[in-house]
Amino acid sequence: MKNGLKTAVLLGFLGGVFILVGGALGGSTGLVIGLLIGLALCGGTYWFSDKLAIALARAKPVSQDENPLLYAIVGDLAQRANIPMPRIYLSPEQQPNAFATGRNPNHAVVCVTQGILDALPADELKGVLAHELAHVKHRDILIGSVAAAVAMAITFVVRIALWTMVFGGDDDDSPLGIIGVLALLILAPLAAGLIQMSISRSREFEADAGGAKMLGTGEPLARALEKIDAYAKRIPMQKVSPAQENAFIINPFQTESQANLQGPPGRTRQRQRGKSLGDYFRTHPSTEDRIARLRAMQF
Repeated sequence: MKNGLKTAVLLGFLGGVFILVGGALGGSTGLVIGLLIGLALCGGTYWFSDKLAIALARAKPVSQDENPLLYAIVGDLAQRANIPMPRIYLSPEQQPNAFATGRNPNHAVVCVTQGILDALPADELKGVLAHELAHVKHRDILIGSVAAAVAMAITFVVRIALWTMVFGGDDDDSPLGIIGVLALLILAPLAAGLIQMSISRSREFEADAGGAKMLGTGEPLARALEKIDAYAKRIPMQKVSPAQENAFIINPFQTESQANLQGPPGRTRQRQRGKSLGDYFRTHPSTEDRIARLRAMQF
């Protein structure tokens, strides 16, 4: 199934779960409140996504005179993608990483860390930036904002139900009874979160493919991902909020146990076949899977 179609199906399922939760709990008022809050969160996150992300990354704008190579790479890629030239920002973080944000291609921002400028040669940096511009072209900020807002709204609705039960609500109001409501309180937010993370992973695969198509090869991005993943396990993000985890090209908040499984920068151990339970709780696909797909692409 194409990633775009898969994402649409997952978003539709998220909306269906939301309606199911509201109806099952019998709380029409809570459903409406949760929906309104979800829409407000979605709209706010979407409309101000660039400002929020830049502030959280402590990033500053970069002029063409300050970094002509970076400007030349982004300008060339924007032309290839047929989108306007995005604004370019630099974060002082020493971990090599990058992200794109903005509510649409006309208001896009590409942000790189100082670490990625220091760690990658020009061709690999170009592979990373092609991935980020693919996110802009695919309007992934909107998709991610909708998924996050609906997931938060589902969680809000079930918390309303819990509050009602604790402070004098009538269990008979719910067609599921108290056991069913308690199960829903646990399972609905978990399901919403898993679906949201699945959408995030599918968008990363799509951006990898889009970036590789811009360049006519996936090899520079594959090499870059190997290095960034290895560095991310050794160089922590200093002041970036964990709420920004899914925005970066590689998860910037990786654990020490993952580092123990990693070789030197630029080298990745062979991953066992099949998915582990932890894969379903990732905001990003495994780096090994992404690299394998990039190197298997035919142009």
